[in-house]
Amino acid sequence: MRLSSFLAMFRPALPLVLGLSLGCSLSLLMVSWTQGDSDDSCGDELGNGVLFLGHNKGEPQGEQRGGLGNEDFQPRVVPYHKDPNKAHKKVLRTRYIHTELGIRERLLVAVLTSRATLNTLAVAVNRTVAHHFHRTFFFTGLRSSKAPHGMTVVAHGDDRPVWLMYETVRHLHQHYGSDYDWFFLAQDDTYIQAERLAELAGHLSTGQDLYMGRAEEFIGGEERARYCHGGYGYLLSRSLLARLQPYLDTCRNDILSVRPDEWLGRCIIDYLGLSCVEVHQVQINNLSELTPEGKSGATWPIGVNPPFKPKTRFEVINWEYFTEEHIYSCADSSPKCELRGADRADVSAVLETAVERLNERYQPQLRFRKRRLLNGYRRFDPTRGMEYMLDLVLEAFTQKGHSQVIGKRVSLLRPLSAIEIIPMPYVTEATRVQVILPVTAREQDHVGNFLDMYVMNTLDTHDNVLLTFLFVYDPFDAQRVSQTDIFAGVKAMIGEVEKRYGDVKIPWISVKTEVPSQVKLMDIISKKHPVDTLFFLASVWTEVNADFLNRCRMNAISSWQVFFPVHFQEFSPAIVYRDQQPSAASSPFAGEALRDGHFDRHVFEEACFYNADYMATRTKMAADILDNDELLESMDVYEIFVRYSGLHVFRAVEPALVQKYVRRVCNPRLSEDIYHRCVLSNLEGLASRSHLAMALFEQEQANST
Repeated sequence: MRLSSFLAMFRPALPLVLGLSLGCSLSLLMVSWTQGDSDDSCGDELGNGVLFLGHNKGEPQGEQRGGLGNEDFQPRVVPYHKDPNKAHKKVLRTRYIHTELGIRERLLVAVLTSRATLNTLAVAVNRTVAHHFHRTFFFTGLRSSKAPHGMTVVAHGDDRPVWLMYETVRHLHQHYGSDYDWFFLAQDDTYIQAERLAELAGHLSTGQDLYMGRAEEFIGGEERARYCHGGYGYLLSRSLLARLQPYLDTCRNDILSVRPDEWLGRCIIDYLGLSCVEVHQVQINNLSELTPEGKSGATWPIGVNPPFKPKTRFEVINWEYFTEEHIYSCADSSPKCELRGADRADVSAVLETAVERLNERYQPQLRFRKRRLLNGYRRFDPTRGMEYMLDLVLEAFTQKGHSQVIGKRVSLLRPLSAIEIIPMPYVTEATRVQVILPVTAREQDHVGNFLDMYVMNTLDTHDNVLLTFLFVYDPFDAQRVSQTDIFAGVKAMIGEVEKRYGDVKIPWISVKTEVPSQVKLMDIISKKHPVDTLFFLASVWTEVNADFLNRCRMNAISSWQVFFPVHFQEFSPAIVYRDQQPSAASSPFAGEALRDGHFDRHVFEEACFYNADYMATRTKMAADILDNDELLESMDVYEIFVRYSGLHVFRAVEPALVQKYVRRVCNPRLSEDIYHRCVLSNLEGLASRSHLAMALFEQEQANST
């Protein structure tokens, strides 16, 4: 079941407007009211952000058009008998099978234009939306001397607006009334979301009279009937067009109006008794009575998936508790934290929408004003969206000015929007990966473990991977390299690997610098490799394995995307295990989940990207470097891709990258931001809150004794 909102789909716009961003909308599910003289509670139902009230109780639910009711029909076979007394007559069949079967197209779009705007606004409409529909016609009073190429233009010979509307409606019924189910009429300055219009027409049930658009009051009128504003366009059903056709001539002669949309609305209201509607509900709500569950089987809001039902207690989705100032479910496992950023904006939007929907439903009898939020709960249901429950303190005002403070609970839903499939270029897992390993003097003690894992996971398995070392010397060590090479031990280990694997060569590059900036090092590496090289920038604590290398190949896409994985960092064993030895079960590779560690979101050392993308990004930042020589030292590779590349920067947790605990040495000569991230990584990588609390507790116990 779905609830279709018309207002958000169309709006008057300038012809230069080419796009419109579609955001999520909040839907009020139900409000329970217990005050009043009646014992019945009121159900306020909303779908797609628009309030809908169900059918009237007095309306018959079982009747169908034609008085057929619930009759059972039995098929009857009509045998064919050829009359020998009659001459044989050739049977003429239709050209297309859908004509013979009575199958109609869903939607025809009619655009009302003029001679002055036919070659401008009408052409813009044709180029932007016409290809989304089966047929698009342009109706004008007088045709210009040269009609635009590729457009179907119908000229009626009279530029009067009401006459143009009359002739257009008559033309649609006369020539296409039996070929289409729905007719959409719009002006040439209306911005149309073509995909949503086509989707709406594809879901609406045929055979019903519908006049749908932006409902407006008649000028100077006090009646409740509304007409559809022409600036937003309006949707007419085939059955309505057929019923309206006999009255068109009468409407043309009797109804006086200078606005064509008002004229059409008055004609439909006077002779068909139908008013313009902004919301239309498909019959799922009514049909739910025929299901085994009955009316209770229809979940709210109508048309949205039902809530997720857990099969075990481990699948229960937790609710997050919040107030207007704090939330009691924090990312860092704190019991309470301040509402900030997107969370604060989300709560503010939910509260505003709840009061707005209540006022829309109960005005003018009641008007509500929020006093405060008592309790708030939210949870993300992956089958439907973000659900909310709010306990509100409201001040209710009556038409006579009386007020009363009441407390009510409302439920809302922010439904998931339509899923968009993003086209991605083709990638393969056979691409060669060039691993780059920068090593400083302080880090060389960890190279042995890196080489062991590299040999076991790539060389022994014959993976398509190459390794290059980048030895970073400071100026003092570089001057003494001929006497004492601080990396002599590492180079010896590389020689042993090359000796063991005869066809393997592991080159190294020596660099002298006071500030080992990641960008400066990559500049040197980039010049020594082809442009189509896929780099994996690693650290000495990285444990290379086949699973990650394949994801590196899949997630780094040339001229499209770069990949910055978030590795899993083990906690300090001295704090986590203290006097106990870590068991095999606590290993990150044992069981179904990683344990005794965390994903370190402060480290950006590891990255996968193509050399061509890096070179293009460095070219774009060349102008900024001229004005600021220290820019390269203040940025890392991640920052330059974010600021200058224009590519997708994919940042995601990577469970296949696991690092042992190590306390990093933070270089104060790098930028303040990089140094601060290094310090935070060390602090948060010590242990979890529970482990730290236990360690402090044991220390206090020892000190007290």
